[in-house]
Amino acid sequence: MRILICPNAFKGSLSASQAAVTISDAVADVIPDAELDICPLADGGDGTLETLVTATGGTVNSAPVHDALMRPIQAEWGLLGDRRTAVIEMARAAGLTQLNPAELAPDKATTFGVGELIKHVAATGCSRMIIGIGGSATNDGGSGALTALGARFLDGDGGVLQHGGLALNNLADVDISGLEAYRRLKLMVACDVTNPLLGAEGASAVYGPQKGAGPNMVKKLESALQRFSEITARITGFNLASMPGAGAAGGLGAGLAAYLGASLEPGWWIVARAVQLEERMTKCDLIITGEGKIDLQSGSGKVVGAVGQLAIAAGRPVVALCGVVDVDLETLNRWGVTAAFSIIHGPSSLPEAIANAEKLLFGASKNVAQALRLGYKIGRSLENPLL
Repeated sequence: MRILICPNAFKGSLSASQAAVTISDAVADVIPDAELDICPLADGGDGTLETLVTATGGTVNSAPVHDALMRPIQAEWGLLGDRRTAVIEMARAAGLTQLNPAELAPDKATTFGVGELIKHVAATGCSRMIIGIGGSATNDGGSGALTALGARFLDGDGGVLQHGGLALNNLADVDISGLEAYRRLKLMVACDVTNPLLGAEGASAVYGPQKGAGPNMVKKLESALQRFSEITARITGFNLASMPGAGAAGGLGAGLAAYLGASLEPGWWIVARAVQLEERMTKCDLIITGEGKIDLQSGSGKVVGAVGQLAIAAGRPVVALCGVVDVDLETLNRWGVTAAFSIIHGPSSLPEAIANAEKLLFGASKNVAQALRLGYKIGRSLENPLL
């Protein structure tokens, strides 16, 4: 039996690598002669840097930058095995996890540190960068990052705007002359969602509340990004409103695309190419994947839905493990997921589930392996192997 084990991170508890090893150990306990191919995945959010560096034999480095509230920190970045491509997770410079709940302030939070990180990496000679933009604390359209790279966002009097998404309500013009040195870079933005910049499914409405915005603040931030979109269209000719994924990271990818020519791609696909996922699927009998929660968003740029779609093409069955399954089986099957199971086997609070995630995942994986072993035995006894 050949099994490809390719989970995403279980957010807040296990990295993709930890999850993959846990599943592998459990399966090996039950089916010791199985051929296990461990292939951690990521979608542009947490774990993208680790996954790509590990897959390509790269190295991890760090640089001094500022966090979303302009406090000095050290942020890690990866140099891939080709020695000319870098990978950046914006959350390491401007992420939610760096702030405690009382500090969340999407009106003031800035992507300035992300721009500092791009600037530092470019100075090392890297001409290609993969920028994972999941887990942001910001809603500034990438204006902070562009400011760090030399752009000047100006109000009607020619004054430079303050940091943060709310200040964009006063945007009148952008001086882009300082960005010239960075237009030669090849920037690939790894998006983990497909939301637009504006509207009911946009950056402010959907993700603003997660970053600390109440209803009134959401309206103000929406207005600010609308202004940003209008001024950007006038200056660059770029229509941000129609771009899929422009709402990721509070519009960071949209800003990098409009002003620096970055391409926006599904983060899972960037990672899948790097780890040769499609080829590895052709060599297995079964795929086990998973992530913290499977819901409708899992079918729009997340790992579980993406693995399922590739598995359909490869003709392979997929079992998914997660903390919560919040989608019906018919939808899962449409995505290419054969079956999905929660690792939680009784009433549990979120903190308890996170604290015991490794143990819970190990137990659920053993149950799946026992079912596989039983099915294989039944199939053999009928001279019609299931696998």
